[in-house]
Amino acid sequence: MSIGLFDVLGPITVGPSSSHTAGAVRIGQIARLLAGGDVKRAEVTFYGSFAETYLGHGTDKAVVGGLLGFDSFNEQVRDSLSIAPLRGMEVTLKVSDAPTPHPNTVHIEAYSKNSSVSLTGISVGGGMIRITEIEGQKVDIGCTGHTLIVFNRDLAGVVADVTGLLASLDINIATLSLCRARRGSDAIMVLETDQDIYDRTRQKLEKLPNVNRVIFLPKL
Repeated sequence: MSIGLFDVLGPITVGPSSSHTAGAVRIGQIARLLAGGDVKRAEVTFYGSFAETYLGHGTDKAVVGGLLGFDSFNEQVRDSLSIAPLRGMEVTLKVSDAPTPHPNTVHIEAYSKNSSVSLTGISVGGGMIRITEIEGQKVDIGCTGHTLIVFNRDLAGVVADVTGLLASLDINIATLSLCRARRGSDAIMVLETDQDIYDRTRQKLEKLPNVNRVIFLPKL
């Protein structure tokens, strides 16, 4: 495994912390993408170290900045709490002392005009993150590559349909994971691909039987 310079130093960020700021911005960005963009309302709950230090480290501003679509190096992140209401976003911030597997944990419920998402993310250091839960289902998404999230029914043939379509478009799958609440219920398929995914490909995937929604997460 090779390690690059930016894997050690972390991303360019407004600071003060790559874990508490840059990582938090990225989790907010993912929530925005999964909610369909232009978030109107969000409830953010901090756990562990995030809950203890979010004010001093600006983690609240970072998450809200990500929900607004700001990058980690955008200086507007510092003013995101005042910018949010001007953009029509209502934000509720909470803390919880419930135990979590990782100290830098945040849960976000985000609502746009036509969609919503519930997710949990952790900031693992150097600006790197992992999404560990979506809509109550456990996932493991690092957002270090091109990532497709497919919301589908847990029925025979769906995986073959999705992978077959990607193969027909010469898109190579690097990793694939599946999760479901129970047999035959709603499921989530997470695929990392070697190639970028264009919107027309996403639309083709959404036309497949028993596929409800497809979201593409670009490499952060």
